[in-house]
Amino acid sequence: MEVEEKNRFVEFVKKYGMFVVVGIIIFAVALTFTLIAALHKAVPANTTRLNFKSPMNNATIIKDFSNTELQKNDTLNQWEAHLFVDFVSDDASVNSVLDGVVLKIDEPYLEGKTITIQHSNGFVSVYSSLAEDVLVSEGDMVSAGQKIAEIDDSAAGELSMGAHLHFALKLNDNFVDPNDYLDLQVK
Repeated sequence: MEVEEKNRFVEFVKKYGMFVVVGIIIFAVALTFTLIAALHKAVPANTTRLNFKSPMNNATIIKDFSNTELQKNDTLNQWEAHLFVDFVSDDASVNSVLDGVVLKIDEPYLEGKTITIQHSNGFVSVYSSLAEDVLVSEGDMVSAGQKIAEIDDSAAGELSMGAHLHFALKLNDNFVDPNDYLDLQVK
């Protein structure tokens, strides 16, 4: 009986062995291509590290980003999430944090004069509470570190804070903590 089973196996290998080997090779090649495609999606084509600049020189953070803990807004007398970082400095200059294109210049009542800049890799920076005379126009190309405006107290929603920069950073249309991308050691 054992010899008969051994003969069946040998006959099977002789008859179908080539198909089994070809099937294993096809499976291995398909698995390799699948893994390569998955790795390619996991690591974006443009993997250069972005070199963020500070939005203000020698700035101090007077109100930090918080999307989990409510912070008191003294001007509006209410508790709220603060998806921005507020800066003050003796130097009133406001600088672009990355190379980019000025998307919009507007003046929402609570935020004051605002410049929005589109950057690479899905980043957008928002600079609010600016002086009326900004140094860029919609559609302008800007460089990292380039002066784009000066701070003011144009943000009606934060008048009690005086002249300051109300700064936000978005990644793929979602607010992110600028502390995760910029070196904001001085607080």
